[in-house]
Amino acid sequence: MVVWQERAELLFKRDGLSNLHNSHVLIVGLGGVGSFAAEFITRAGVGKLTIVDGDVVDITNINRQLPALHSTVNQPKVEVVAQRLLDINPDLHLTKIQEFLSPEQAYAIVDKQFDYVIDCIDSVAPKFNLIVAAKRKKVKLVSCMGAGGKMQVSKVHVKDIGRTEVCPLAKNIRKNLKKIGITKGIKAVYSTEIPQETSLKLTDGSNFKRSFYGTNSWMPALFGLYAAETVVSYLLKKSFQEIEN
Repeated sequence: MVVWQERAELLFKRDGLSNLHNSHVLIVGLGGVGSFAAEFITRAGVGKLTIVDGDVVDITNINRQLPALHSTVNQPKVEVVAQRLLDINPDLHLTKIQEFLSPEQAYAIVDKQFDYVIDCIDSVAPKFNLIVAAKRKKVKLVSCMGAGGKMQVSKVHVKDIGRTEVCPLAKNIRKNLKKIGITKGIKAVYSTEIPQETSLKLTDGSNFKRSFYGTNSWMPALFGLYAAETVVSYLLKKSFQEIEN
């Protein structure tokens, strides 16, 4: 054990820390959800991490994204996050991929080297393909659904994708998965809060994204926290219960 993990060892025990150290997690998307998931995963002690994002920090990201500061505007998110993660754990084996994943690349990136995949993509097509890849290649995955347009922390849950409700993004993903015969077996972080339609804004459709909701500072971070907890609990081989309504 290294000194900075002293308190983690008290909770996780030495075998748990060893499991985390020997694990490899893939995180796709380093926005408000993925950046916090990456932070929690690294601070937990996961030894190998691959992070993927093709975007740069925009000033409008400051209200909710961990890498977003006035000093980091226009810098690649993957680089800003990487520097932070390596400052947390200099021994972290970190792979950086600076690109927007196309649907085809999203399918191809998943393989057996990963112990768990955290999907923080906010565009439907590459998100769908990442989920399908994990399911067909038998790699564990937790997929984060829509955090935008929402305010209430008590309505966020982790359930099988087949049991999600209310969330429009989850509904879209469920519908498309059903078309190819997948109805369950994927964990999803989602909210039962109805998104505020008045906060919706249409986009030009670039990077497979046609619209987005307004967001606050805490909901994306909470989704990232739930995703990280799901992954770390599995890697520790601890039994845990999903929070029910």
